[in-house]
Amino acid sequence: MIYGIQLDSDSRCIHYHQPHDIAAMECGQCHQYFACYQCHNLVVDHDFVPISTKDTKPVMCGRCKHKLSFQQYQDKVCPYCFAQFNPNCELHEHLYFKD
Repeated sequence: MIYGIQLDSDSRCIHYHQPHDIAAMECGQCHQYFACYQCHNLVVDHDFVPISTKDTKPVMCGRCKHKLSFQQYQDKVCPYCFAQFNPNCELHEHLYFKD
């Protein structure tokens, strides 16, 4: 399940709602998937904690809801439904991932 504020059917949220903003990230503390760190920080009682890139499935495709490895996510396209992820999300990787 993907959490967030005002999610659409592809899990775009109030903060990020461009066509390719469909990747949800797992919080390293609560291990739930959120549309973005801002939604997470507004919904739960702790700040978003980056998760290791070595975690088995730290990303979920908002379109098909398959869980993805960091390596799969790096391809910027879901290997299951072929939806494209926003290439500009790599500018925020430090908020979501750690080595």
